[in-house]
Amino acid sequence: MKEACGVFGIFNYSADSPAKSVYYGLFALQHRGQESAGVAASDGNDITSHKGMGLVNQVFNEESISRLKGNIAVGHVRYSTTGSSVIENAQPIVIDTRYGRIALSHNGNLINAAALRHDLKDKGISFVGTSDSEIMAAMIATSKKENFEDAIVDTLKHCKGAFSLALMTKDKLIAIRDPNGIRPLSIGKLEKGYIISSETCALDIIGAEFLRDVANGEMVVIDKDGLRSRTWAMEDRESICVFEYIYFARPDSVLRGRNVYEARFQMGKYLAKEHPVEADMVMGVPESGVPAAMGFAAESKIPYEEGLIKNRYIGRTFIQPSQEIRDLGVRLKLNPIRDAVRGKKVIVIDDSIIRGTTSRKIVRLIREAGAREVHMRISSPPNLNPCYYGIDTATRAELIASNLSIEGIRKYIEADSLGYLSLKSLVKSISLPSKNLCLACLNGEYPVRIPERLQSLKLFFK
Repeated sequence: MKEACGVFGIFNYSADSPAKSVYYGLFALQHRGQESAGVAASDGNDITSHKGMGLVNQVFNEESISRLKGNIAVGHVRYSTTGSSVIENAQPIVIDTRYGRIALSHNGNLINAAALRHDLKDKGISFVGTSDSEIMAAMIATSKKENFEDAIVDTLKHCKGAFSLALMTKDKLIAIRDPNGIRPLSIGKLEKGYIISSETCALDIIGAEFLRDVANGEMVVIDKDGLRSRTWAMEDRESICVFEYIYFARPDSVLRGRNVYEARFQMGKYLAKEHPVEADMVMGVPESGVPAAMGFAAESKIPYEEGLIKNRYIGRTFIQPSQEIRDLGVRLKLNPIRDAVRGKKVIVIDDSIIRGTTSRKIVRLIREAGAREVHMRISSPPNLNPCYYGIDTATRAELIASNLSIEGIRKYIEADSLGYLSLKSLVKSISLPSKNLCLACLNGEYPVRIPERLQSLKLFFK
């Protein structure tokens, strides 16, 4: 499972170029997207940008960063959900409008992107890439509203789905969240400026103080006069994606006042209460399974030990592995510590099971390393439904929990036992009311109605 992307922006009142700060912020958000990266900066007169395919440190160097002058900058790391993985879809999207040049970075997914694109094409608008982010930029550019901020609101009211935006003009930085607040977006304060970021961990890396989250349906405008807020849409229900807490967000981030690490730790504790098993050690699947594994160990009083080592440099590679290595799949990323697991009854904690193929490979790896028993515990409920809001998940036909019972899944992944966290305990772990979480992938209750055309498609957002 992969997230759509991460956005980062800075407005710095001093004359220093903020592009390097955006570069470091994108490093902190690299886990949200590894296909492309980009930064755009404004010097007050013009917007310049640099973007490319690959990881942040593959796209940028000292020279490319130094060319991005100005006191405002926005950045983006991307994984494609709508639109293919090509340079034309890399962000920020920079486009000329009658309001001046703008740069737009988008995290999320529009469920009505096809209809919006069709309408724009009928009006004679052409597109460079295939992303829904370019659609939003084109809609702003062609708005008939006289005021730029009104043009943004006019555009947003036609957009359905999930979107957290970092948008820049030559003299403004703008943060926007969709009416349901499905994707996270935070505001930070510097001594001489403001930051907007998909996660608070990126504020920490440049020494910014967390100010607050952007509210659902809110547009925050930052310019030379400071920060001001405008509510452009009002929804009764905020619905932040539950998988931000389960998997996507870094454990050192804080979402809606809840530390992600602590939420995952509590998931592990509840999991131990719901699905106890006698064993010699508890281990987590790196990285997102580790906090839950530590919580499971603390509650069960079974020792926590590292049993798998992750290759932290796997990232995005432009050299395809040999067929033999490709067939081994997970071995590129994970390797067992044989002396740690040999002869033991092992409890393996992971955050989710999507298709089941990775879990089966992990179980086999641990058995081959000498484990006597392998018990799989999952720190979320069964994933039953596809996501339409910016996560690359399978169709129902490919989601193993939609097609097999828990016992059937256990047999498929070849574990000695299998247990999932209950939905009730998951919500307790996050410490937010269930009405404020998007749980659609777990219970089928989508906060934004999904068009029947999308529901009938065989593949989503490939």
